[in-house]
Amino acid sequence: MELGDNQYGKAEVRLVRVDRDGPQHRLTDLTVTTTLAGDLAATHLTGDNAGVLPTDTQKNVVYAFARDGVGQIEDFALRLARHFVDTTPTIDRARVHIDEHSWDRVGGHSFAKGAGTRSTTVSASADGEWVVSGVGDLVLLNTTGSEFHGFHRDEYTTLQETSDRILATAVSARWRHAEPTDWGTSATAARAALIGAFAATHSLSLQQTLYAMGQKVLEASSSIAEVRLSLPNRHHFLVDLQPFGLDNPGEVFFAADRPYGLIEGAVRRPGAPEPGLAWW
Repeated sequence: MELGDNQYGKAEVRLVRVDRDGPQHRLTDLTVTTTLAGDLAATHLTGDNAGVLPTDTQKNVVYAFARDGVGQIEDFALRLARHFVDTTPTIDRARVHIDEHSWDRVGGHSFAKGAGTRSTTVSASADGEWVVSGVGDLVLLNTTGSEFHGFHRDEYTTLQETSDRILATAVSARWRHAEPTDWGTSATAARAALIGAFAATHSLSLQQTLYAMGQKVLEASSSIAEVRLSLPNRHHFLVDLQPFGLDNPGEVFFAADRPYGLIEGAVRRPGAPEPGLAWW
């Protein structure tokens, strides 16, 4: 027997920081996951923990580093990843994933929970550093401008073709940077591109919409090499009101939560450099 690939870390460290240096407070709400890998054979094979940085220590580093400020989540993740690789002799690879939960300002020191999350995953090793940014749970819906017809049929197909349907999804998108950039400006532009493409595309399939959204993200930021999207199709079914003597001219729907179609894909910039570490 031999030991295969392995890693360990601290999952979902909850961190809230309040910046009070001004008349309006700033709120940062994060969930941070650290993952470390390297020469960890001894702890697996013999129980010798001399090379293991405790996961509790990793949690403490997150809080200690936040004391100096968080800033852009990509920069914060880079600081953490570099620290673990530079200061722990047995660790040669570190990955830090951060979800930033949005809050909308409703006063100088009052906030309301916002929609969607911004995210980043940073990987650091001797081979280099790779930064991936993204958004999650970005719920979008078009009440028209979506069709689905001309699909392959077999003896099990019951789905009816349609030239007008509700198209709804909860976007999960991640984009890989080819070079450092203004992370905040890039994230804002990418999010706007996703929303704009979804709204503007007359969709013949959710796959077509996915490609249009990815294309617009690449056009919005020259630093992005590749974007990957996961789009669950949140089906809305027209309710049959005929048993009640009523018509239903596309007004009353049942919103189903499962099962659902799941459309996933990547859009790449031609000639973009490949990452040295797995990121998907």
